[in-house]
Amino acid sequence: MAKKKAKYVCQSCGYVSPGWIGKCPECNSWSSFVEEIQVDAATTAIGKRIAKAKPVSLKDVKGLETERTPTGMPELDQVLGGGLVKGSVLLVGGEPGIGKSTIMLQCAGILSRDRLKVLYVSGEESAAQLRLRSDRLGVSENEIDILSTNSLEDVLQACEEEKPDYIILDSIQTIASDDLNSAAGTVGQVKHVTYRLVELAKSRGITVMIVGQVTKDGYIAGPKVLEHLVDTVLYFEGDYSRGVRILRSVKNRFGPTNEVGLFEMTDKGLLELSSYSFVDDRADNSAGRVFVPVMEGTRAFLIEVQALVAPTFYQFPKRNCMGFDLNRLNMLLAVLEKKGGVNLAGSDIYINVAGGMKITETSADLAICAAIVSSFRDRPIDPHSTFIGEVGLTGVIRPVSNMGSRLSESYKMGIRKYYLPEKVEFDKTIEIGLSINVSKFLDMF
Repeated sequence: MAKKKAKYVCQSCGYVSPGWIGKCPECNSWSSFVEEIQVDAATTAIGKRIAKAKPVSLKDVKGLETERTPTGMPELDQVLGGGLVKGSVLLVGGEPGIGKSTIMLQCAGILSRDRLKVLYVSGEESAAQLRLRSDRLGVSENEIDILSTNSLEDVLQACEEEKPDYIILDSIQTIASDDLNSAAGTVGQVKHVTYRLVELAKSRGITVMIVGQVTKDGYIAGPKVLEHLVDTVLYFEGDYSRGVRILRSVKNRFGPTNEVGLFEMTDKGLLELSSYSFVDDRADNSAGRVFVPVMEGTRAFLIEVQALVAPTFYQFPKRNCMGFDLNRLNMLLAVLEKKGGVNLAGSDIYINVAGGMKITETSADLAICAAIVSSFRDRPIDPHSTFIGEVGLTGVIRPVSNMGSRLSESYKMGIRKYYLPEKVEFDKTIEIGLSINVSKFLDMF
């Protein structure tokens, strides 16, 4: 057995040091040394040659049928592409209090009811705290093995003894290995622990679900290699005030990416939602409200876009966005002023996407323009109408993809009048209003 010892490697230039030092003598960078495992070459077999892998033809390789296990939560299954894959590694990230531990414990309760052995490893909460949470979620009577530890070796020993089908680790930043001298949560520890867990999942066929803490920028803490090693990466986001949670898939080796699941945080845990949760009271016919269907993965959601245009007495008016790109807003304002003749230079403009959603596509450009003009002229828009289209710099409204799914979802939600670009295929039974460019679009006000 090869003897393992630690070494410190500079992440900037690769300089190796036997101990940690603050400044690299090679590239003069500070705090760049990370602890890694080094195998002593003197104790390894000398002269023993390992057989090299030989290339094979792609047409001769047989396909692999992935075995999936439903989690019992349809929204989570849709994000995963149908369920959990045996031997896969899943990483869930999100802000504190967003619901990562809650959904993991709910998932553990559902899997244990199907006579599957689940090992829940908690490095942040004690067994008594987990019992309090499980009582609230209604899973305290399920057969779930609880392990409260911060040692990777304890986790591996428990896997040898209990032989679980699923391992839930909460969280990866609290687990440390005795092979390294650094504290838990450091770059070296996170990389080493993740490597060991991935090796365990692939060799034993155990499905591992990892909870990851995030930084202040919203990214999973630790090296980016953490996301490269795992098979699936999910992000939790949402609106704390309304309790709406959005589970987004950004990486999935066994299914589609950019899928989303909708949940609501309640005192009984996370409950699944539909797109109706993003549409508020239609009776409020206030100026600056527009409904628009947006795509999240393969699903269409009807969301509400709100705009507030107010006069300002300052030299530089404010431009503020919640759930929409600020640079995109500035471009749309320039098009409205240049092509539409709307003088917005003396007004503060605020854009908000209701429900905590974030618009990352250009299909809502026309709806944003409609909301701005509606608030600027204080003229409400029919709540049973929608605006779909991308606004170009020349003022032309361009078509967007997945128009059929958008129209179908809008019609299901009670939308009966549509403002679309020219040359768009649609159902002739639906009343359609056509908008060719910004100038003609402004004529409706």
